[in-house]
Amino acid sequence: MTQTAPDTLRIAIAQLNPTVGDVAGNLAKAREARADAARQGADLVLYTELFLAGYPPEDLVLKPAFLKACEKAAQDFAKDTADGGPGVIIGTPLKRKSGTHNSIVFADGGKIIAERYKLDLPNYGEFDEKRVFQAGPELQGPVNFRGVRIGVPICEDIWGDIAVCETLAESGAEILLVPNGSPYYRAKIDVRHQVVIRQVIETGLPMIYANQLGGQDELIFDGASFAIGADKTLAFQMSQFEEAVAVTTWKRSRVAAGAQNGSNSDHWVCSEGPMSKIPDREEADYRACMLGLRDYVNKNGFKNVVLGLSGGIDSAICAALAVDALGEERLRTVMMPYRYTSKGSLKDAEDCARALGCRYDIVPIFEPVEGFRHALTQLFEGTQEGITEENLQSRARGTILMAISNKFGSMVVTTGNKSEMSVGYATLYGDMNGGFNPIKDLYKMQVYALSRWRNAHVPPGALGPSGEVIPKNIIDKAPSAELRENQTDQDSLPPYPVLDDILECLVENEMGVDEIVARGHDRATVTRVEHLLYIAEYKRRQAAPGVKITRKNFGRDRRYPITNRFRDRG
Repeated sequence: MTQTAPDTLRIAIAQLNPTVGDVAGNLAKAREARADAARQGADLVLYTELFLAGYPPEDLVLKPAFLKACEKAAQDFAKDTADGGPGVIIGTPLKRKSGTHNSIVFADGGKIIAERYKLDLPNYGEFDEKRVFQAGPELQGPVNFRGVRIGVPICEDIWGDIAVCETLAESGAEILLVPNGSPYYRAKIDVRHQVVIRQVIETGLPMIYANQLGGQDELIFDGASFAIGADKTLAFQMSQFEEAVAVTTWKRSRVAAGAQNGSNSDHWVCSEGPMSKIPDREEADYRACMLGLRDYVNKNGFKNVVLGLSGGIDSAICAALAVDALGEERLRTVMMPYRYTSKGSLKDAEDCARALGCRYDIVPIFEPVEGFRHALTQLFEGTQEGITEENLQSRARGTILMAISNKFGSMVVTTGNKSEMSVGYATLYGDMNGGFNPIKDLYKMQVYALSRWRNAHVPPGALGPSGEVIPKNIIDKAPSAELRENQTDQDSLPPYPVLDDILECLVENEMGVDEIVARGHDRATVTRVEHLLYIAEYKRRQAAPGVKITRKNFGRDRRYPITNRFRDRG
């Protein structure tokens, strides 16, 4: 008996926040979303890449017990569809004779009606799927779902050049549904739209792009799921940084294909779906940092966090992010003054804590620092005071924060920006101590921009107050570590606008010294910054993880050797 092809298909996109390794929790979340979609009248629910496992699962995929748990969850979920409600497309790893695959399970009517395996495994930047997965052995055709032929390429299958989508179109697919795990970086949404438009042009088919949401270690998945219609226009756009189950309505449009053959051609057109506004650059970066900190703290089971509030811009914005992400009651700030701490910094730190409504403690470090100095007097006899003694202050502060962490179970938020981390302007076992760094991938000038933005806006979902939460004086004053009299950062570093531009050239763009000098920079300054960048690699290897914001962050994306004698001589 031939199944009648429907003229309407209601597809729900489950833009959700799974947790890597929490198979039972992810299954429960998937079931809740399906029930929500059913209430909204959906025929089919599309989940994101490797949803049941959480993405990216990394070497968990090498553990047989984990694979078994994921497959059982997929089978159990397939049985749920016997209730006559929506069918499901859900991502899971599957071990088959051809290898272990990044897969989707397509289920309807109480059973799995199809499996599909990812063919193009990414192996660049933050991705290294070829370590743990095998590519699908062959491209399989579209799946017949209630009379509609649906193609299901998986994430990278639409980004590469192996013609997965074209082949699906040639095999009779009517619409393409793509589960994705695409991490955030600045302006990434535009990149995704262009990738999908290219595939729509090549296939003539509409494409639905479902993207994961949530923080996973350094990576932020920002959601922003969308579709591009066959006419190459935006069919719907879901929100960024927010969980949602959106039901979209697609109608079959029968239009004349042209006078040449006189036949008709069917196209699916989206007649109903959300059209959310996408945040601008500063808001998107701030919300990415906020989401990353919230998920890292909550998914790893920390009840609260602590950070050293110095009266400087970096610790101030981290405090604001912590209150926005977790609430004022879950943040403890600690000012740790020494003889070089100015009265202005004491006032700025207190004003910041008061504006945010969080706890503020003062723990002077004079005695511990002098104790270290006394203990080292004999060893250091005959040497000049310098950076070693300065770093004792930072390391005393780091020890105090870790003691608070140990005593009260609070995770230490570390507060170094990308400019400082790039050139090693940070102290190992001192201000680098901590469990997570929400601004690790923000250059100093970006920190200033986000601070000004936050003082003027309260991002959606933030738990912090409105108004000026980072005192204007903190933004306006010259940055200083205050480790000696009248110290400023610019005593040791080029002005931050200069430094940040040189670093972006070196890190994000891998430009040569001659190219950077041609932009108007002093050659000696460029070569010095390049040298500092290389010799600080050993510090960055020991740094806390932090939110990825730029196209190339330290750790996931940029992997340079510690032992490295190369220098660009021009």
